[in-house]
Amino acid sequence: MEDRILSQIEEKFQSVLIFGPPGSGKGTMGKFLSSAGNHFHLSSGDVFRGLSPESPAGRLYHSFAGKGELLPDDATIEIWHHYVMGLIATNRYFPKNQLLLLDGIPRTVAQAKILERYIVVKKIILLESKSPDVLIQRIQRRALIERRHDDHDEGTLRKRMEIYEKETFPVLGHYDEDLVAHFDAEQRPLEVLRDILVSLCDILS
Repeated sequence: MEDRILSQIEEKFQSVLIFGPPGSGKGTMGKFLSSAGNHFHLSSGDVFRGLSPESPAGRLYHSFAGKGELLPDDATIEIWHHYVMGLIATNRYFPKNQLLLLDGIPRTVAQAKILERYIVVKKIILLESKSPDVLIQRIQRRALIERRHDDHDEGTLRKRMEIYEKETFPVLGHYDEDLVAHFDAEQRPLEVLRDILVSLCDILS
């Protein structure tokens, strides 16, 4: 019965996408902005890392993530959408009152097209960096602090950077250029946050 009820929810979620290569601070900015504006930050990475390794979805995710590769697009969106519906059903996300700050999705043009069924993109925050080595060092430091074992191997991290450049960065071309706001991710986090708030205050307040 729950699945039938959830399938009847057709309202599209008002969303802001947070884009950037691994280590650019997408999660950090998402958390800051959700606190500052009472929006809901949803990290797709946290969703997938939280999957039970013994579940079918978890086994599928870990088989790809362990090689630094992306899940198939249909599976990615299906898992994501089911999770969002669960947030609504348990009164953790209120789509009529909150923006959905999406971090880590969509990662391919195909995902962006599928997501059009579910979201309206109001703005895209693009965190940019010219130094992949700086970002890799950030990720490895974070891995030690947060014990994220999937972020230790430099070869896997470089492969993730390559996937971002080849598959994820071109996703921006799917959207109207006027939606994209550019920010320097190599600044300190509070400086990046300041620039975002100054630029997008009307949308995020």
